[in-house]
Amino acid sequence: MRVLIIGNGGREAAIGRKLAEDRRISQIFFAKGNAATEQIGKNISLTDNQDLVNFATKEAIDLTIVGPEAFLVSGIVDEFTKAGLNIFGPSKKVAKLEGSKAYSKKFMQDYGVKTADAQIFNSYVEAKAYLETAKYPLIIKASGLAQGKGVVLAEDKDEAMKTIHDFMIDKIYGDAGIKVVIEEYLRGFEASIICFSNGKDLFPCIAAKDYKRVGAGNRGPNTGGMGSVAPTPEFTAEHELDFRKYILEPTIAGLKDNYLMFKGFIFFGLMVTDKGCHLLEYNMRSGDPETQVILPLLENNLLDTINDCIEGKDIELKFKDEKAVCLVMASGGYPGKYETGYEITHLDRATQSTVLLAGASTKAGGVYTAGGRVINLVATGKDFEEARKKVYSDAKTIQFDYAFYRDDIAKF
Repeated sequence: MRVLIIGNGGREAAIGRKLAEDRRISQIFFAKGNAATEQIGKNISLTDNQDLVNFATKEAIDLTIVGPEAFLVSGIVDEFTKAGLNIFGPSKKVAKLEGSKAYSKKFMQDYGVKTADAQIFNSYVEAKAYLETAKYPLIIKASGLAQGKGVVLAEDKDEAMKTIHDFMIDKIYGDAGIKVVIEEYLRGFEASIICFSNGKDLFPCIAAKDYKRVGAGNRGPNTGGMGSVAPTPEFTAEHELDFRKYILEPTIAGLKDNYLMFKGFIFFGLMVTDKGCHLLEYNMRSGDPETQVILPLLENNLLDTINDCIEGKDIELKFKDEKAVCLVMASGGYPGKYETGYEITHLDRATQSTVLLAGASTKAGGVYTAGGRVINLVATGKDFEEARKKVYSDAKTIQFDYAFYRDDIAKF
């Protein structure tokens, strides 16, 4: 088989590594890939939907897997399907559940999905008036895609006013912030659940934990993720039952009622409080960096699992009785302004964990930083402490200018 993976981050490298274990796969292409994926398969410098359709047709690609949300929201699945090509992911219509937080919040409210109380605003004046009498702290979200950074916990009115001005007037995330969702602040712990969809039902993986804040102790602004663990020890069997009853089942009902069922991944971002699970967001793709810790524990053959979903078959997911940890090494300044082009050294000395390059590229025989989240270090162990020691040992070995990482990943 010949496979195309769309994306250039650590998630795509993790998917590629898992698929590369399957001898039936003769070639893996990555669009556009990174310094890690070119060690697994072949990188191609295509980013336009139609160019990718043409490439997949010409190269007789048997299966395409989409990583980043922007491709899904732009309708790449529709274009591949129209061309008669196998692709794993939701249509443009379904991807709106991630592409518009306002749309997804209304979906949750309409179908009784347990979530935070919220108001939606596309008027800056009306949002400002609401904040004058709102209860703090509260959460403000840019409705559109903002690479995981368009969410702010506003502790007081001044911070909230600044945030909506940044989003709606200054447009720091472009058009993504011209509509905002303002919702109640929920106190608890976060959990991530990725599900496979076969067009009829959703099949959950074990729960993972994503460390979204840039600083240790969950301080600082939100990022695309500074690390992850699986299975998250905080998420109990009781929480899983609560998730299934109040979030998963009503979501499936809403998808079916609106003819939104699909074959691909769906990600549930949860906040678990003393009153149970609440849904924060849908992602219509596999999470990053959650994928990096889910796949090493997955006992199922990934290719068979995806193909079974595409064929509409039910699946039974099985996971190893181990723990997995992912540590993200980032560029100084991230998630704000940062510089790239710094050489990454001593990669060959990192032997305790799997090194997944994310924001990195090769040139002149070396590997250089090319993004905010540069490296994912992934390890498994009989417990979190064993896996944790492995990733932090390698993090101390690898070097590039202005590198930083959180020191509290998997520290329970």
